[in-house]
Amino acid sequence: MNDFVPIIDLSARDTDEGRAAIAGDLGKACETSGFFIIEGHGVSTDLVERMYRTTNAFFTLPDARKDLVADGPGVSGFRRVITTAHALNQKTPPDLCETFSSHPTGELSDEERERLGDYWAPWKLANSWPEEPADFRPTWAEYTTVMADLAADLMRLCARALGVDEEFFTDKFDRHVSSLAANYYPPQLEPPLPGQMRRGPHSDFGGLTILYVEDDLGGLQVHQEGAGWRDVPAIPGTFVVNIGDLMALWTGERWVSTLHRVVPPERGNLSSRISIPFFYLPNHDVLVEPITPGNGQAGVIAGEWISTQMSKIFAPALDM
Repeated sequence: MNDFVPIIDLSARDTDEGRAAIAGDLGKACETSGFFIIEGHGVSTDLVERMYRTTNAFFTLPDARKDLVADGPGVSGFRRVITTAHALNQKTPPDLCETFSSHPTGELSDEERERLGDYWAPWKLANSWPEEPADFRPTWAEYTTVMADLAADLMRLCARALGVDEEFFTDKFDRHVSSLAANYYPPQLEPPLPGQMRRGPHSDFGGLTILYVEDDLGGLQVHQEGAGWRDVPAIPGTFVVNIGDLMALWTGERWVSTLHRVVPPERGNLSSRISIPFFYLPNHDVLVEPITPGNGQAGVIAGEWISTQMSKIFAPALDM
């Protein structure tokens, strides 16, 4: 098994002794790769299966029907292509990917969303929901709630691993501006262009990312300094979790937010795939600064910082 991305069993997290052991393993993983795999998570298999079934039904609709929920700026609802590596100033072909995304804040009123920062931000947009399949919106809403609950407990375990009170992060995520996204990788009918990925190299911006592993086909890779790209084990029924840039900042870079990518399938594998990451982002107005002062790092306002980073990726769509 890949010790760079360890497996952590959460089934004992209902006891203090179990939480202490889990926190210890989690902290070690976040100091090395910033990635770990969780089993014993308690998320309903029925919910996951419904989530993947309804999401696949949407992506396999004719293009014209998917385009009905393509948001103007291209950062909420449906979008066809994006070049993830844009933020890294890498000139690469577009990713081999279609996406759909929503935000819990996208269900708020126009007035409430307008108060979520005086700058452009995707969480300030109303969600664009497809009319078909009929169960798409309620299924996504239910899955978002379950992922947010899981992420909140993982953050409590992170706090314990960092030697602070388990509730340290609670009031920093009680109005979170998170995002749920689905990446649809169409059947690979033609060879990819040189350097073309299903998702190009990038790190995530926020606190935690939680990604369900549906099958054992793999494709997700994480970069290890000195060793290059390493496959993340694909274990059906588990979740891959990684920390983002703001979490690394909170720890004074003691924990690492690592580059990762999704490579195209091997030649001959023409199957499509779906991945559904949940990006747990803090409250937009939270000051993120190292928990232990004194390393010279300046703090940032979470929403302003994330907006700046995302603007680099979506600059073409936003005409920036």
